[in-house]
Amino acid sequence: MPQIFHRSMNTFSKVTIFGGLLLCVAIAFAWDQFNRSAYVTEADVVRDQPIPFSHDHHVSGLGIDCRYCHTTVETSASAGVPATEVCMSCHSQIWKDSPMLAPVRESFRTGQPIEWTRVHDVPDFVYFNHSIHVAKGIGCESCHGRVDRMPLMRRAHTLQMGWCLDCHRQPEKFIRDPSKIYQFGSVAETSPDEVTQLMHSFKIDAHQLLDCGTCHR
Repeated sequence: MPQIFHRSMNTFSKVTIFGGLLLCVAIAFAWDQFNRSAYVTEADVVRDQPIPFSHDHHVSGLGIDCRYCHTTVETSASAGVPATEVCMSCHSQIWKDSPMLAPVRESFRTGQPIEWTRVHDVPDFVYFNHSIHVAKGIGCESCHGRVDRMPLMRRAHTLQMGWCLDCHRQPEKFIRDPSKIYQFGSVAETSPDEVTQLMHSFKIDAHQLLDCGTCHR
């Protein structure tokens, strides 16, 4: 039987098949990197706010405890955004005529809440509760990063499922003494012996943390 295709087509076929497979792998890798990029996750991207509030100044500079502004972090699913009255408890005396704080004074005068741009948010199909994380020894720094070094607030992490699972798989890497929940940096480090005791006292079951129903209800 006469040969229909030239012998070079054998090589062409192999190159096409393996090239196609490599292209699929490259596309999958590129898509994964795109989904992890700041463009999608908004990690390390500073969001515009009506007032350039500095956690660096208030937390690191003035030593204000997180709970002074985020009043429901220990009792509710939401940490809470401070009411204008909380801001004015200081700024009725300090920087009370600053042009930068004009929106705060206007909000206080009219009773209209300041419309802050939310920085940390998870999809509606994800259940997250601040109070249980705090009660189980997870500090603010674990999720929000070094906010004491942030002149303007930004996400320190992707908030994607893989990032959450990293903690749920090995909670011992993040747990700390309750007295250090609101501390940042090296002062919040917890020794291995303390971690073992805390895991036992908090009754933390890593297997239960990996159950789908823990976050998707």
